Amino acid sequence: MEFSKIDNFVLKEYGLDLKAYKSKQLIRRIESFMGRVGAKDEEDFIYILKKDSAINKKFKDHLTINVSEFFRNKEMFLELQRKIKDILKPEVNTLKIWSAACSNGAEPYTLAIIMDRLTLGKKHEILATDIDTTILEAAKKGIYTKNDIKNVDKDLIEKYFKVENENYIINDNIKQRVKFKKHDLILDSYESNFDLIVCRNVVIYFTQETKDKIYKKFFEAMKPGALLFVGATESIFNYRELGFEKAGTFIYQKPGGK
Repeated sequence: MEFSKIDNFVLKEYGLDLKAYKSKQLIRRIESFMGRVGAKDEEDFIYILKKDSAINKKFKDHLTINVSEFFRNKEMFLELQRKIKDILKPEVNTLKIWSAACSNGAEPYTLAIIMDRLTLGKKHEILATDIDTTILEAAKKGIYTKNDIKNVDKDLIEKYFKVENENYIINDNIKQRVKFKKHDLILDSYESNFDLIVCRNVVIYFTQETKDKIYKKFFEAMKPGALLFVGATESIFNYRELGFEKAGTFIYQKPGGK
């Protein structure tokens, strides 16, 4: 089934280009949501979305897949930490880092914690972006559940979080190190001169053509010697064609640098 009317509605309403997503996965997600709200067809569904703001918001969240946690795939983050120390030498250099499609902020705050530990408090520039302004506002507050911090060691919880009413609130010292900004990976231009780009568990939903465009834009946005860290299901099989070298498990490097 094709959803041309829904495609147009989503592009106009949310600024999301659904044609860049894998069609089968996308169709399943839309059909399941339409079934949950009792929509008979496209026109009926769009009518429901326009009429009910709560359903409208839930559908946007359903499409943008806001799922994250601190140190997701912990061993991979520990490997990234070793690569940052060995390759990027953060104790010497002030690094520019981008957490792309950052969702609820757990990922960029994880990076801020790693950098704080590696450099004993030295501040680095961390940009965190997402297409969803609602989730960005939540990320700025830095309030998390026990499930969000399940991979965080006890000593790090004690150092970097405050516990209130079963919520875990990230310390202001870490919070102020991250700058949040709305950004669409497909439609918007990219900043440049990044030492590290982290983009995990997002491009898996895109077509191969869109993936390649995003990776090429990442490559152009990176300094020589910079690292790209992707998700556990997102191996870049054509990384050589895109200009990258393999630096580790799900870690790629732009050639050059010192």
